[in-house]
Amino acid sequence: MKEMFQNHKRIGLFSRTFALSVCVAASVLGLPQSLSAAAAKPTVSAPSVTRLPLNKFITKVQKSYHEVKAIRAAFTQTYNAAGGGSRVESGTVVFARGGRMRWDYVKPEKKVFLSNRKEVLLYLPEERQLDRSSVKKSDDYRVPFRLLLSRLDLRKVFYKFEDANNQFKHPPQDRVIIAYPKHAKKLGYKHVVMEFDPQMNIRRLVIVYANNSVMTFRFSHIDRNPRLSASLFELTAPPGTQIINHE
Repeated sequence: MKEMFQNHKRIGLFSRTFALSVCVAASVLGLPQSLSAAAAKPTVSAPSVTRLPLNKFITKVQKSYHEVKAIRAAFTQTYNAAGGGSRVESGTVVFARGGRMRWDYVKPEKKVFLSNRKEVLLYLPEERQLDRSSVKKSDDYRVPFRLLLSRLDLRKVFYKFEDANNQFKHPPQDRVIIAYPKHAKKLGYKHVVMEFDPQMNIRRLVIVYANNSVMTFRFSHIDRNPRLSASLFELTAPPGTQIINHE
């Protein structure tokens, strides 16, 4: 079990199926405009949004994501293996248009996962190691999240949606839905559970895989369209760092 979780760090460890499944799920994490704008000038009152008929709600969610250029949030990521055992990690994440993102893991150990337009970097400070790979060739499960702000068409990916408020614990004002992929066997997962708050923030994303393992992302302290420095998406390893280039 320890070896499995240590290997979990590496770029390319997870299969392409795993990456594609998160890619599909990640596309639902569309992001509204700034938090203050959404709170101050909602187009629809909060209760009416979460109580819309399901089809209209999905359309509303998609439209609300079109103007976002960047988002910053705290996250907790939990992986529960089908055969038992789990791993919980947490930190902060930033997504930006142009396929840029940065995951700063804080617990249980520090590491940085960064993706820009061309390459993917995973820096493990405790091991003094930097893994580098091209975006196209990387199978890391975080890579598909770079599509967050560039595409959002849930009906292209999923063939069926169901309300699931009664199946999961959640704040009463939130809405939970289950989405079933069109090509579940090929992608390797059964369904995705999404929890939205009244401002259409995605607070929880659960991916249930074909082997019954589960990956859960919880997002909080969401800041939309924050000011970001270009250097945020650059990473220079300190002297003495082993650099591994994956061809």
